[in-house]
Amino acid sequence: MSAFAAALGVLAADPNLGTDAIFRAGGTGPEIALRVLRSSPDRLTDAFGTTLVQATDVLTVAIAALPSIEAGDTFALGAEVLTVQHAERDAAGVAWRALCQR
Repeated sequence: MSAFAAALGVLAADPNLGTDAIFRAGGTGPEIALRVLRSSPDRLTDAFGTTLVQATDVLTVAIAALPSIEAGDTFALGAEVLTVQHAERDAAGVAWRALCQR
C-alpha cells in the first residue's frame, strides 16, 4: 500500500470527513458498503447569457474499495441517492473522483 492509499484510508475513516455509503453498480447491482469523502462545490455555468449556480456532488472513493465505477452507478448516503455522471482516476492511481447528480 502506498503512502497516498494509506492517507486516503485515514481520511475516509475519520468521522468528520468520511461518510458511509452503499454502492450499486448500474443502480441495481449488489450492495457494497464502503466509506467515501464527499464534497459539494457549487459550479458556475452560463446559459443564454445568464450565470447559473449549480450544486454538484463529488465523491472520492478508494480504487482498492471499488476497482471500477461507471456512469449510472449509484451511491446511497443515508436517504440520499447520488447517480454517477462521470468518474476519473487521480494521478496517483489511488482514488476515483466521481461526479454525481442528486
